[in-house]
Amino acid sequence: MLKIAFIDGMGGGLAAQVIAQLPRKLMEQAEIIALGTNSLATAAMLKAGLKKGATGENAICFSVADADIIVGPIGIIIPNTMMGEISPKIAEAVSSAKGKKILIPVSQSHVEIVGITNGSMAALIKKAIERIGELCEDKL
Repeated sequence: MLKIAFIDGMGGGLAAQVIAQLPRKLMEQAEIIALGTNSLATAAMLKAGLKKGATGENAICFSVADADIIVGPIGIIIPNTMMGEISPKIAEAVSSAKGKKILIPVSQSHVEIVGITNGSMAALIKKAIERIGELCEDKL
């Protein structure tokens, strides 16, 4: 079964917005898990429609190892982002995981990504959902 891991921190709002807009077919046919850096983030993703979730560094590091797709803000691969919630261990585990990463370019205070056009959060979420759908088409 296709495994998709959503990772978010702080209040979990970004991942929750993406989850809430996922196609119903995908929600029913894939194993989709919420991985929060804190309990608020995990709870927000569960409230958005996921049935399975875990919280904290160890849960994230363990769970991303066998995920086919990993979705979250770009900060999940940069140590010490999200006000320090992304530990070096989390960033390394996500970056090293074999699954495809769908990273949403949310600005980080100490990182600038050149070449990415500014767009609304709604437009970025729509692009992320489209890409997740494309990656899942052949596997479901």
